[in-house]
Amino acid sequence: MRGRSEDVAPHTKLQISPPVLPTDEETVVPVKEGKRRSSPSREKTVDTRSPEYIWKSGLAGGLAGCAAKTVVGPLDRVKILLQTHNPSFIKYAGHWSGLHLALRDIYTEHGIRGLFKGHSATLLRIFPYAGIKFIAYDQIRSVFIPTRAKETPGRRFLSGSLAGMVSVLFTYPLEVIRVRLAFETSADKRSTLRGICRKIYNEHAAPTSHHPTNPLSAAAATVVEKGVPQTGLANFFRGFTPTLLGMIPYAGASFLAHDTMSDLLRHPVLAPYTTLPHTSRSESATSTYKPAQLQYWAELSTGGFAGFFSQTVSYPLEVIRRRMQVGGVVGDGHRLGITEVTKRIFLEKGWRGFFVGLTIGYVKVVPMSATSFLVWERGKYYLGI
Repeated sequence: MRGRSEDVAPHTKLQISPPVLPTDEETVVPVKEGKRRSSPSREKTVDTRSPEYIWKSGLAGGLAGCAAKTVVGPLDRVKILLQTHNPSFIKYAGHWSGLHLALRDIYTEHGIRGLFKGHSATLLRIFPYAGIKFIAYDQIRSVFIPTRAKETPGRRFLSGSLAGMVSVLFTYPLEVIRVRLAFETSADKRSTLRGICRKIYNEHAAPTSHHPTNPLSAAAATVVEKGVPQTGLANFFRGFTPTLLGMIPYAGASFLAHDTMSDLLRHPVLAPYTTLPHTSRSESATSTYKPAQLQYWAELSTGGFAGFFSQTVSYPLEVIRRRMQVGGVVGDGHRLGITEVTKRIFLEKGWRGFFVGLTIGYVKVVPMSATSFLVWERGKYYLGI
């Protein structure tokens, strides 16, 4: 009986009076979740499929998109005016000082509000767009890259591409409205969101003249023209196909470049100078691996490189998309297809026409992408995911 008492007593004592300081055993064996307070990313089990993770990821992504677009709002408008061949601004295309002169003219004529014309529509679109994109990336990535062992460039590119396509699918009409608001430059009347929506909806596409020599091509063109609505809601999906195709290289290259550069800056040799201590999360049966947060300058660098790389590989499709989106207000008014727009651009400017405004694109996309990734990464960290 006495021996049993001695066996039980120490156990009872440990339950009643736990040690104030960690024992040697605790320094070797990890403490269970919730026993010890630490940084938000290490404090609790993370389930990427949980509703809490999804809405927090969407909130961080939406805020990241709004912050990024606000930083580059004026540059974005000038780029759209050049890409869409606006008659009042085409004279600035191809000149090294074109950006400065275009910004000066807009500010002189319309003031600060002119530089942010269409920005309300931009924020209206970008919050759900960025939120959906980053949510989709997290969810798709968790499927294709469930563990660190399966982390490959191909899987990263595929996850980013699919995420971009999902976000475009849900938010494209808002993009058309934003482009049309930014395209309007008339000073005699002020464009409103409601007015632009009504104008786009009521536009009637002019009949397209086809002169194909192949009977099969002629029949196909007739079927497409008769089968596709020429007015109404269909007008809000002008340029949808090249946008969807453009997301494959753009979003895929963006996430691939960002994640690859982040890995490089987290190399053990550079980590002491580029990362924030105690911000990583180890991989376990209940949570995924989370690398340490980068210093703000390092995160801005990875995001900026991602923007530069993705803009380069996807820019021609972006130019085609912009021209299709304003098809109702330039030219003869008929709806333009990808092939026809491509031919027109090439005949007007040659191969250089597909890169009109690319310099402005770099000036705009690099800080935008840098801001977006920084706010997204920090937002998720401070929200505890």
